[in-house]
Amino acid sequence: MSKTWRPATQLVHGGSLRSQYGETSEAIYLTQGFVYESAEAAEARFKGETEGYIYARYGSPTNDMFEKRMCALEGAEEARATASGMAAVTAAILCQVQAGDHIVAARALFGSCRWVVETLAPKYGIECTLVDGRHLENWEKAIRPNTKVFFLESPTNPTLEVIDIAGVARLANQIGAKVVVDNVFATPIFQKPLELGAHIVVYSATKHIDGQGRSLGGVILSDTEWVNENLQDYYRHTGPAMSPFTAWTLLKGLETLPLRVKQQTENASKIADFLADQPKVAKVIYPGRKDHPQADIVAKQMKGGSTLVAIELKGGKEAAFALQNALDIVKISNNLGDAKSLITHPATTTHKNLTDEARAELGISGGTVRLSAGIEDTDDLIEDFAQALAKVNA
Repeated sequence: MSKTWRPATQLVHGGSLRSQYGETSEAIYLTQGFVYESAEAAEARFKGETEGYIYARYGSPTNDMFEKRMCALEGAEEARATASGMAAVTAAILCQVQAGDHIVAARALFGSCRWVVETLAPKYGIECTLVDGRHLENWEKAIRPNTKVFFLESPTNPTLEVIDIAGVARLANQIGAKVVVDNVFATPIFQKPLELGAHIVVYSATKHIDGQGRSLGGVILSDTEWVNENLQDYYRHTGPAMSPFTAWTLLKGLETLPLRVKQQTENASKIADFLADQPKVAKVIYPGRKDHPQADIVAKQMKGGSTLVAIELKGGKEAAFALQNALDIVKISNNLGDAKSLITHPATTTHKNLTDEARAELGISGGTVRLSAGIEDTDDLIEDFAQALAKVNA
């Protein structure tokens, strides 16, 4: 593989491994284990004296292709594919902390991510502090002598706040902590956290990487040293491995990732502009607009806007439900990054387990909906929102 290949080429050819049959499409190695030519060969493989696969929980040729292709896209040295995005988040955090350590996390997180740091980690003696991640001074004030990990999403779920990744990384480096970035909303097309100083990047590959509603998956990317010293044993022994069939599905998704993200972003941008002018809409948050609260940071660290739009309707929950129910093309679903346009009501779905106070802190009201723009015709989507808004009493 050429290091000079641009992303669109890497996503078609990166990491390809062909068998003796010379297949065009990557092969799926649906096997749990591997055989050895001799007992001595098995011993050498387990000792790490010879290269090769041992067990599908550790890795397989199909998973290896997916991991290498993601490394080529992300600019990472190593990757490990996981069974879901949450498996990636949980492994990336827990593999490097122990009882007595401290995590600082942005409070604006996907509900399950927040549960991992706020509820699960403390059960094992790991402390956690949630901060308003938009302001670097909050990260700095939260640092303790035992702080080991900073964790954030940018843009955030669901209100699309943007955090200064380079600034957080500088603070982490001063104390020897690691920065874990969930980059799913930006996609690897528009943002490269490792280039900004982050140490570990995680994705829910279920979202844009698959992008067609077919499979669950996740991936963790970092440098070889961190993977070997922190993630490797955790990954092997706790078993969050991705199935080879899923890896193959995601390889197919990566081939069209730039095309889909480009169209989704164009749709999201135009829908955001349309909705911003509608009298029944109280607020639109979109990273590609000049009125985004962190527009300066967006311009500094993102190469494009987003496929997501946060919308607040004036009529609260009643208006939000009425809008969703009146849409025709746009479907109600808590997923995102799909080729189909999807909309969800965070307060009653992805963030329902937060307290009212916590949702208010994040800017999630009864009138908040989150749109994930698909690849449909832009004018059809705008017309769909126009007819749906006409049925909303606000």
